[in-house]
Amino acid sequence: MPDFKSMTPEELAAWCKDQGQPAFRGKQLFQWLHRGVTSTQEMTDLPKAFRAILDQAGGVRFPTVARKQVSKLDGTIKYLWRLPDGHCIETVLMRYRHGNSVCISSQVGCAMGCVFCASTLGGRVRNLTAGELLDQVIFTQKDSGLPISNIVLMGIGEPLDNYDNVRRFLTLVNRPEGVHIGMRHISLSTCGLVKGIDRLAEEGLQITLSVSLHAPDDETRSRLMPVNRATGVEALFAACRRYFEKTGRRISYEYAMIDGVNDTPRHAALLADRLAGTVAHVNLIPLNFVEESSLRPSPHVAAFQRQLEQRGITATVRRRLGSDIDASCGQLRRKAMQAQAR
Repeated sequence: MPDFKSMTPEELAAWCKDQGQPAFRGKQLFQWLHRGVTSTQEMTDLPKAFRAILDQAGGVRFPTVARKQVSKLDGTIKYLWRLPDGHCIETVLMRYRHGNSVCISSQVGCAMGCVFCASTLGGRVRNLTAGELLDQVIFTQKDSGLPISNIVLMGIGEPLDNYDNVRRFLTLVNRPEGVHIGMRHISLSTCGLVKGIDRLAEEGLQITLSVSLHAPDDETRSRLMPVNRATGVEALFAACRRYFEKTGRRISYEYAMIDGVNDTPRHAALLADRLAGTVAHVNLIPLNFVEESSLRPSPHVAAFQRQLEQRGITATVRRRLGSDIDASCGQLRRKAMQAQAR
């Protein structure tokens, strides 16, 4: 069964020719799919006979809203999408003065095992296709009625653990015939898969790389993030330096502030040492509460920030959005899974 949403206009044109249709039908089909149609009957400039061929080949697949939460504090919208196979993923629409950003998931569940994250509870179920990544952008924009100008791959899953589908998504969402969001308006967050970072560097894309660091030393980071045990922080920072040398793009380091774990003056000093002489930005994140975790938010965020800035490291504190609507990534999906299990 063809995965139409994951195909480029050129691939769709080739498929159309195989069906005895003119190649230009591929571009038409691409444009309709990227508008968020839910039926071939909406494709009014395509012949009925061709629409019948599309339906026989599987038709249009799309997610449906399983649950939607809207923050009364800042207008953030959190979606729990149900995919055609019944699995659920999360997408968050965040509203800023400079435009609207959508945070999308890359996998159903996550295998990385970070102890502070609800997304990894239950492990990874499967990768999302490029089309399923794209649908989160298309249908969030369609349902909310708000234009999206920025994309963040920072939802459920590890994007570099689903490299091929994520790479294809980046190509699709950048196409002028479709959603047409530029690479410089896209951020990709990784927990630090070194081989994936090196592979991404070779692509020469102008996206922003965000590294979920959360600790500057192996002892603390391995406790928080099992992925660190495979390579260690030295190899991770070396990969980040190579990425900057290849792309010229500043790297953002995500740092969740956890009380008594990674928020001491020693951690701040070591982080400043690691980043000295590099072009980097540290995004300090007040920890979101996760019911299944004993970790708590740090009260030392401001002091940590000052210590970094005194060393010449650019550091900002992430604005908390949607704190009244299951703000931590994965919590809404987790609650849905628990409800189904009852």
